[in-house]
Amino acid sequence: MNNRERYLKTVQFQKPDRFPLYELGIWGQTYERWISEGLKKEELDGDWFRGQPKFAGLDKHEFIRLNMGPIPGLDKTIEETDRYVIFMDAWGETRKGLKEGTVMGTRLSMDTFMDFFVKKREDFLEFKKHFNPDDPARYPQNWEDAKKEWKNRDYPLNLTENCGFAGLYWNMRQMMGTERLSMAFFDQPELVHEILDFMVDFFIKLTKKALIETDIDAFCFNEDFAFKNGPLISPKIYKEFFLPRHKKIIGFLKKNGVQVVEMDSDGNTEVLIPLMIEAGVNLIWPLEAAANMDPVKIRKEYGKDLAFSGGIDKRELAKDRKAIDAELKKKIVPLLETGGYIPTVDHTIPPEISLENFKYYLDLKCKIAKGKC
Repeated sequence: MNNRERYLKTVQFQKPDRFPLYELGIWGQTYERWISEGLKKEELDGDWFRGQPKFAGLDKHEFIRLNMGPIPGLDKTIEETDRYVIFMDAWGETRKGLKEGTVMGTRLSMDTFMDFFVKKREDFLEFKKHFNPDDPARYPQNWEDAKKEWKNRDYPLNLTENCGFAGLYWNMRQMMGTERLSMAFFDQPELVHEILDFMVDFFIKLTKKALIETDIDAFCFNEDFAFKNGPLISPKIYKEFFLPRHKKIIGFLKKNGVQVVEMDSDGNTEVLIPLMIEAGVNLIWPLEAAANMDPVKIRKEYGKDLAFSGGIDKRELAKDRKAIDAELKKKIVPLLETGGYIPTVDHTIPPEISLENFKYYLDLKCKIAKGKC
């Protein structure tokens, strides 16, 4: 059975020969730690979503690179010192980032978000000028060659990179900021509806060419609309603003042959799960353990209505082999019986996890997948 068949059968609760072997990635500090612990750069380098780091033995996955952000971007430097930089990013977010401690081009501390582009309708009308779906720069220059490569593939193909389109909530948060958006559902509902309708139309117009010219397996909404104790939007808000738009996009995707629609959100999204299922979502991830997203518990509640990926508590992997054994047996073994589960760590790997522990985790997971333990 090839990687493509394995992924589709797993998500659709059929019986693959084993579950897919995926992981989300690592922090910059983790990269440095594992190199110091003896891993060679050529074994560690590469895109984790595509399964490229050689040492990890992951399955191949591929993603279509579409530019779905503002063109041209709104990037500009506002102020820079030896210690920090204040800048506007491509989405018009004004941010302050500390320079010290940067690893692999990534700052160790989170930027301070100071301002956002869209405050009123006039701002949005200006902002939307940067979203022409027909701009040829939105498709890769090697599009014709890429289509040929994908034609007879044996691995799954996703529409857009991870976070390539992000999601409807995610994109609105980048335009308005979390606080302003949270208020806008009540203070500026007409503007929110207008922006969401525009983003849906933009998505459909831009991706139609890819869907017609290629055979695509999956698409992921990256929404990140929850925190530890629950979502940042209520079920009522989701039902009014997001459910009809998610339905429209998912209906368009499935009409054009996309079999799997994933929903990615950090935090606890449990109260939104029934609405996600109603929208047509097939799979949710990464099921953060610290936010009490337990795949075994959720499976008991929703059966085969929804597949999962993730859920392995990164904190347990930082302990010892006994803890790793217990975590994998608690999560993976019972879900092997139900199917519909791709076990991965519940987010990217922090530097608290040693190379030795992570290798042990990968080896044990592989043994479970292949029925060797």
